[in-house]
Amino acid sequence: MVVPDPRRQRTARRTLLGVVAALFVAMLMYKILKAGHLEQTALFYVGIPALIALTVVATARPRSTFGANMVTITIGLALAGPLLNEGMVCLVVAAPLFYLCGAVVGVIADAVRKHRGMQALLVIPLLLSAEGAVTSLPRGGEVTVTRNAPAGTDLDRALAAAPVFGPVRSPLLRLKFPKPVRAEGSGLEPGATRHIDFTPRRSLGIGARPTPRSMDLTVVRRAPGLAVFAVSRDTTLARWLRFTEAEFRWQGTRLSVTLRYRRTFDPAWYFGPVQHYGMREAAAYLAETFTGRAG
Repeated sequence: MVVPDPRRQRTARRTLLGVVAALFVAMLMYKILKAGHLEQTALFYVGIPALIALTVVATARPRSTFGANMVTITIGLALAGPLLNEGMVCLVVAAPLFYLCGAVVGVIADAVRKHRGMQALLVIPLLLSAEGAVTSLPRGGEVTVTRNAPAGTDLDRALAAAPVFGPVRSPLLRLKFPKPVRAEGSGLEPGATRHIDFTPRRSLGIGARPTPRSMDLTVVRRAPGLAVFAVSRDTTLARWLRFTEAEFRWQGTRLSVTLRYRRTFDPAWYFGPVQHYGMREAAAYLAETFTGRAG
């Protein structure tokens, strides 16, 4: 008969208590940030994982804070979709940042236990969470992609017609991002419009129903080989970024697509490159759609 080790039992109970406490604190902080309209700032994407990690440090006292943080964040992310009504894209994009912040605090906390006098390092993740709530970095972004159409392609005619969308090949955009389904509208003269329907938003919330998504664009500038569309309404990317303009420049069979947008998520050092890459993939998809290269 194996006699249970009382110390291991106490450690297991403390770890379980720490995990539960950390998840409760994270949920409470989420509610507070959402009430203050700060859920897109670094206080959410850096502050919450840092707070989870620090709560584990204060309550659980595990052998490895790093390991306990990873387990707690994994459980938290698994619960976030059903409880917070988030979608798969949000969880996939946010997960690396959560794990990174939890890992940084875990490594520092484990080092502090071995080498006293390093407690001040635990403040670093909290300082990084100030962006968006206290400080703000430039938010404007722009990407340009160029593609060549097959010989004989009439780009004036292709751009004047409503686009026919093909399959999405980008690995990033295939991760449950909204996909264009159909488009209405034609013409390149100022005032001409396009209405584009996308696949509906499907959140992981309990009992959640699909939400329709669409985008309206209007031609605001026209010149030979140039058409600029302004985004007048957007329920597609509004939770991700603020898409403002789509510019098309062409000469012969060479087409350049420029997308302009404003970053709405913090921190910039993480979401800046992620959103830039995503918009570049979107610009490439548009360029390939109009040059007949998509699919």
